[in-house]
Amino acid sequence: MQKFIKFEKSPSIISCYSVVGKHEKEGPIGECFDEYSHDDTFGKKSWEQAESEMQRMALRGAINKSGLNNDEIDLLIAGDLLNQCVGSTYGLVSFDIPYIGIYGACSTCALGLALGASLLEGGMCEKCASVTSSHYCSSERQFRFPLEYGGQRTPTSQWTVTGSGAFILGKEGNIKIKSAMFGKSVDMGVTDINNMGAAMAPAAVDTICSFLQNSSHRVEDFDMIVTGDLGYEGSEILKDLLLSKDIDIRKNHVDCGLLIYDRFSQDKHAGGSGCGCSASVLAGNILKNMEAGAIHDILFIGTGALMNPMTLYQGQSIPSIAHLVHIGR
Repeated sequence: MQKFIKFEKSPSIISCYSVVGKHEKEGPIGECFDEYSHDDTFGKKSWEQAESEMQRMALRGAINKSGLNNDEIDLLIAGDLLNQCVGSTYGLVSFDIPYIGIYGACSTCALGLALGASLLEGGMCEKCASVTSSHYCSSERQFRFPLEYGGQRTPTSQWTVTGSGAFILGKEGNIKIKSAMFGKSVDMGVTDINNMGAAMAPAAVDTICSFLQNSSHRVEDFDMIVTGDLGYEGSEILKDLLLSKDIDIRKNHVDCGLLIYDRFSQDKHAGGSGCGCSASVLAGNILKNMEAGAIHDILFIGTGALMNPMTLYQGQSIPSIAHLVHIGR
């Protein structure tokens, strides 16, 4: 059973900043993002360097919005999908801030926020930053095929978002991280790399059920229950599995992978995915709506598939995880 962590010292999101690529800017919520590039190389020589540049841009933007200087940030928590999290390492080295590298796959945004809030609550730091990213081209090269291969995408496949989100956390701010729950690794035997939603949905079910059992909250308490990112397939599985447990989230559930693209006009099959999907949607759209007073309380559940190319080549199943953060005004 996961531990329900209720924060008493009001760790807050002081500022946030989103950076995306061309496809994301052209999507339904494209006007919400803080910065974008017409060229997905972001002026760099490789896709991996472009991903590092997105993280640099996102963190610089978040720090500038907060009114702080680099030396006022005690800790930097960051991760991405690339092996050894090199997108974060190379992108953020110039900030000269103590660094914790994390890997939670597509759950990295929620994991970073939960970890940062916990460190603030425990008095280990006064201010910290959480950053993550993904890039369609760098992810395809690592996990599937080179783009030149031109492989056919299955209907259940998701499109890795080219994007980054950065968040500055402190102890004073209007948007509070009220509680969190770290997820457990869940493996239901799914082996299809082209159906990440099916692999990750059971972990989201496990964490949501544990949260509702261990807290005083009900589904109706939240304006939005946000998953990031199950896409179309995983979202339907999530709602069906929860209904079988008499938990109905159909009225207030949204998924970042379905918000960021128009599945049909942009031909993104089951929707968006990747570390940068939930991070850019949360920073660019959802928290801005919260600042404007349009929403007041959300459950943000980041879901991730904890595999790498070698385990897939060896035919192993795909374990998944879901970390939860309760954010509100």
